[in-house]
Amino acid sequence: MSSDPDRCSVRQRGGSSCARSALLVVLLAVLLSACSTGSSSSVSGSSSPTSASEPSGTTGAPNAAQTAAEVNGATTADTDSAGIEWLCRPGQVQDPCRFDLTATVVPSSGSTQLQHASAPADAPIDCFYVYPTVSEQHGVLANLRIDPAEISVAESQASRFSQVCRVYAPIYPQLTLNAILNSSQVTAGDVAKAFAGVVAAWKDYLDNYNHGRGVVVIGHSQGASMLIGLLRSEVDSRPAVRHRLVSALLMGGNVTVPIGKSVGGSFQHIPACKSTTETGCVVAYSSFDQPPPSNSLFGRVGQGVSSLLPGPPQSGAGLQVLCVNPASLSGGSAPLSPYFPSASVASGLGSNGSAAPAAPTPWVAEPGLYTGRCEYSDGASWLQVSAPIHASDPRQVVSQVLGPTWGLHLVDVNIALGNLVKLVGDEARSFTR
Repeated sequence: MSSDPDRCSVRQRGGSSCARSALLVVLLAVLLSACSTGSSSSVSGSSSPTSASEPSGTTGAPNAAQTAAEVNGATTADTDSAGIEWLCRPGQVQDPCRFDLTATVVPSSGSTQLQHASAPADAPIDCFYVYPTVSEQHGVLANLRIDPAEISVAESQASRFSQVCRVYAPIYPQLTLNAILNSSQVTAGDVAKAFAGVVAAWKDYLDNYNHGRGVVVIGHSQGASMLIGLLRSEVDSRPAVRHRLVSALLMGGNVTVPIGKSVGGSFQHIPACKSTTETGCVVAYSSFDQPPPSNSLFGRVGQGVSSLLPGPPQSGAGLQVLCVNPASLSGGSAPLSPYFPSASVASGLGSNGSAAPAAPTPWVAEPGLYTGRCEYSDGASWLQVSAPIHASDPRQVVSQVLGPTWGLHLVDVNIALGNLVKLVGDEARSFTR
């Protein structure tokens, strides 16, 4: 997936533009991700105890699987007996998915309010989260070291789901930012190695942690691509495993369906979600504030992020990229419920870069500012994000900082994070009823 050389259009309340290349802004986003102050020192550490039947980090001499992981950069305390290193796992001392959830609610007028939220001791279902491309390591594939970038993105994208599910997030040998920006270096074997790391973690999760519980899989960008492959190979054709799938939330990953249909394409037995009580279904979208151009990296079959899909390329004939509005699964326009990291913990993915809102809390919520609606035009499918709802609204809106081919990719998750968390809560109640 290559960056776009076009001018980037940074749209704020007054309207403005910049002429930096998308590559430079990508690098800026990387630096912002690394400089997040919401690193492991900010993790709350308030997590539920690990079951005695679940493998924990190494306490004695490591076995062969743990030794191999540690040679590849894994940390002893976060690596279980299967050799999987966990970024997030219930009971883990340093767990960025148990981050402080306190938010400042900023209305269109009037005073701000403080909003408190917490993670229950034992949520009814699990979430399996695979993070997007964030690794700043120099090679094509990252090793298993937990770097600040992985901690930051887990806080920004995954931690709020801890209100409704137990979050598991493995470290995997992802394609690095260096590889994405120099895609000629990337081989099918590299994609296969990254995918194998995710599959190994999934099998470890099912064998040692799941215990028959329902699970939501969550991924963005490269993480979504890895999960599309995982669902195809490990879930879609296996009824016993598919029965445990509460839903799949796959943002910025180009899930495909036959034109005008809700199932087929990427999956044969996992349809698009159409109601908040439906389970075993998928929510997928890429967000834009204007129609995606013909060379868009998202929303068009076979382009951009599609190159990160494991396995042979999929024919695009008769297919479209799936769009499910997280604020209205049945369709139409509906208010989005964004939660953005505040300026004190802002990172490249999930934030609005230098325009991240200032607040004394880790989070800022801005209700009544954005609406979302799935749009289809000229072979593209996307979540159209419109703002402000009211012309007099003084709040700053998110920017297309990476240029038109990327759209609002950096905030795909956070622009509707409140909707997504609520959806998982509704689905959990339906699944466990």
